[in-house]
Amino acid sequence: MPPVPTMSVSSLDLSVGGMPGQGLGGPSLDLDLLSGCSSGLPYHMPAPVTEMERPMMVDMATRAMDELIRLAQAGEQIWVQGMPGDAREVLDVATYDSLFAKPGGAFRPPEINVEGSRDSGLVFMSAVALVDVFMDTNKWMEFFPGIVSKAQTVDVLVNGLCGRSESLIMMYEELHIMTPVVPTRELSFLRYCKQIEQGLWAVADVSLDGQRDAHYGVPSRSRRMPSGCLIADMSNGYSKVTWVEHLEIEHMLPINVLYRNLVLSGAAFGAHRWLAALQRACERFASLATLGVPHHDVAGVTPEGKRSMMRLSQRMVSSFCASLSSSPLQRWTLLSGTTDVSVCVSTHRSTDSGQPNGVVLSAATSIWLPVPGDHVFAFVRDENARSQWDVLSHGNQVQEVSRIPNGSNPGNCISLLRGLNANQNSMLILQESCADASGALVVYSPIDIPAANVVMSGEDPSGIPLLPSGFAILPDGRPGSSGAAAPPPPGCVVTVAFQILVSNLPSSRLNAESVATVNSLIGTTVQQIKAALNCAGP
Repeated sequence: MPPVPTMSVSSLDLSVGGMPGQGLGGPSLDLDLLSGCSSGLPYHMPAPVTEMERPMMVDMATRAMDELIRLAQAGEQIWVQGMPGDAREVLDVATYDSLFAKPGGAFRPPEINVEGSRDSGLVFMSAVALVDVFMDTNKWMEFFPGIVSKAQTVDVLVNGLCGRSESLIMMYEELHIMTPVVPTRELSFLRYCKQIEQGLWAVADVSLDGQRDAHYGVPSRSRRMPSGCLIADMSNGYSKVTWVEHLEIEHMLPINVLYRNLVLSGAAFGAHRWLAALQRACERFASLATLGVPHHDVAGVTPEGKRSMMRLSQRMVSSFCASLSSSPLQRWTLLSGTTDVSVCVSTHRSTDSGQPNGVVLSAATSIWLPVPGDHVFAFVRDENARSQWDVLSHGNQVQEVSRIPNGSNPGNCISLLRGLNANQNSMLILQESCADASGALVVYSPIDIPAANVVMSGEDPSGIPLLPSGFAILPDGRPGSSGAAAPPPPGCVVTVAFQILVSNLPSSRLNAESVATVNSLIGTTVQQIKAALNCAGP
């Protein structure tokens, strides 16, 4: 297998718009913080269920299922319109408390923020296949890489028919919004699947008792109230999904100002975002079945080659999203420098077959742009505009040599790009771009021609190492204005992230030059994007 193209940061030519005053001495930081593996505070997984606890857990899951069905089918009394100009449904907390009185009353500490939302729509997948996604944590992470950074089945309490109806599992998951500046949410909960009638399924979630988590050393600031989905098979390949999301969150630290509106409104982890991500994932999955249909393809890749490329790209996107996790086990350090861009860095020693061996430096920044997210998405995914922001292209154009559409949005596709500079003939770029109603991703990774030939011939791509970089684009969550006042201009929050192989020796230590170079790389990229979109400035 050909080695991964090593992007040694010490050899990068940053003469194109290099950051002023940023010498190789780099910003001041404690390099010892970055020299080890991911080593944040340890997080203890919830303990499996004891025999004594099982009847209580089954009862808790049954009651959660009943509440989910009532919430999914409830009318306007409990679900109201959210912000002015926003048709999404949010939970009326006072009405909920009166209808679903809990033991001990409806007292809720003032520091607890309630996030309740509901959305419904058609999804291009059968109900049974969707249930399999919900009950398999590996598929769950694969379908929601931009929301679920980690998921694990802790215990199987009841293994129902084919792992579906009447199945009850205990799960642990970490939720993120792909930025180092907003901590992940850690949740341990029960997931109960039940076939209500022919063609109608329900999957209900409910967090475990907080006292139990504390007893086992797993204090949680996030609690999932009865939530989940009703899934109705439409018998035409589609299913109608009604998604209910209901969480109680204790924010221990101030929320980063860029994401404050998005998080506090409940939209960051609301039903609308989950459902939009599910619809996009199902479209991508369905596109595998249509790869025999001719598409514009300069390289003439076979259907088998396209399937192999899709599998490789799926791994690339999942790896990119996971690299932006801000879980307790992935520590980020904020660089203190003289630039206007706040860059966070993290390192890990990679030994996985899907990544190059050695020390990998991850660097990311999140910025607000006063333009709609779909404009940013269209710009950064366009190969004809790439030379305007990609520092490593040195101003040279790139050409798309292969494209695989994988969704109804014309921008949702996998591309293989080739530089038109003679010095870049040995290197290609694998890129996936995808957008839905809740946000967008553009992820790319260098891949050398021998590895690309392996993929395009239809061979197993699992051994090809990738080191993806890219962009995560989310709405800024600002509410629209009502009355005579003009609504605020549309804006979005963009996370720009790079991963670079600093050394192919796992025992190597990070040096100040590497950190300074990647800091300059991100700063220059941000400046050039702002200039190209006519929103230059801090």
